[in-house]
Amino acid sequence: MKKVPLSSDVITKTLARGTPGFSGADLANLVNEAALLSARKGRNNVSMIEFEEAKDKVMMGSERRSMVMTEDERKLTAYHEAGHAVVAVYSPASDPIHKATIVPRGRALGMVMRLPEGDRVSMAKDKLYADLRVACGGRIAEEIIFGKEKVTTGASSDIRMVTDTARRMVTEWGLSDKLGFLAYEANEQEVFLGRSVSQQKNLSDNTASIVDNEIRRIADSVYSDAEKMLKKYSKQLKNVAEALLEYETLDGEQIKDLCKGLKVSIKKSEDNSSPKAKKPKKKAGIPSTNAKGTIVTNEIDNS
Repeated sequence: MKKVPLSSDVITKTLARGTPGFSGADLANLVNEAALLSARKGRNNVSMIEFEEAKDKVMMGSERRSMVMTEDERKLTAYHEAGHAVVAVYSPASDPIHKATIVPRGRALGMVMRLPEGDRVSMAKDKLYADLRVACGGRIAEEIIFGKEKVTTGASSDIRMVTDTARRMVTEWGLSDKLGFLAYEANEQEVFLGRSVSQQKNLSDNTASIVDNEIRRIADSVYSDAEKMLKKYSKQLKNVAEALLEYETLDGEQIKDLCKGLKVSIKKSEDNSSPKAKKPKKKAGIPSTNAKGTIVTNEIDNS
C-alpha cells in the first residue's frame, strides 16, 4: 500500500479485520483491484470505497447487477438480510456488524458481514450461541413477514452452519451438559489406495441417539431465541429492510442508527468530493483530411 496514493478515509485496521488468513499475495491482489477500480472512476487516489469493493470481489466474486430480480425477490432478500442484522445488533456477544447488502455476488443474493474487533484463537460459549442465533435470523424474518408457505431455499448455508456448529459443540467441545466433558467422534471412513472403504464405529446406537437429540435441542433453542428477538424488534426489522431496499448497502453504524429509530442519508459512491484525475491536454497532431479533402489539424490547448 505504500506505493499507492491513499485517500484520508482509508482505515487499515478495518481492512485487516476483514481479511483474516490473507497471504501476502492475496493482499497485493486486493490493493491492485482497488487501484484498478479507482483508475476506472478517474480518481487520483484510492479510497475506502474502492478497498471495500475490491475485498468483496476477491472474497465473493464480482457484483451481478445485471441479474434480473423481481421486486418480490428483492424484498424477500432485504428482509432476510435485515433479520440477520437485527439479531446481531441485539446479541451482545456477537461480532459488530461491518455492513449489510442485497447486491448479488457470486452465488449469494445478499450478505451481512461481521468483523471481529481483534484476533481470536478460541470461541466462548456465549459467542457460539450468538452466532447460531444470527444464522437463524434470516429464515425467521422471512417466516414472520411472508408466512411459512413463502419461505425460500436462501437459508441453506445458514442451516448447514447451525447444524455443523451444534454438532461440534456436542461431540468435540464438551458444551453439552447431558453428554459432559467427553469427545464423541463420528464414524470414521478411511480410503486406502486399492482397498475398499473401512469403517470404524466409535459410538453406540444409544449414544448416537443422545447426540442427535442434543444437536436438535441446541438448534431449536437458538431458533426460538432469535424468533422472540425479531418479534420484539419487528419495527427495527422493517426499518433496516426498507433502507436496504432503498440504498442496497448499509454499514454497521447506519444499521445501529436505524435500530434506534433514526433516519439515515447515504451518499452515492460516485460523489464529487473525491479528486478526479486531470484529462491530458490536447497536443498538435498530424494534419489529416476530412471527407471533402480539406486539411484538418488538431487545435492546441493553451490553457
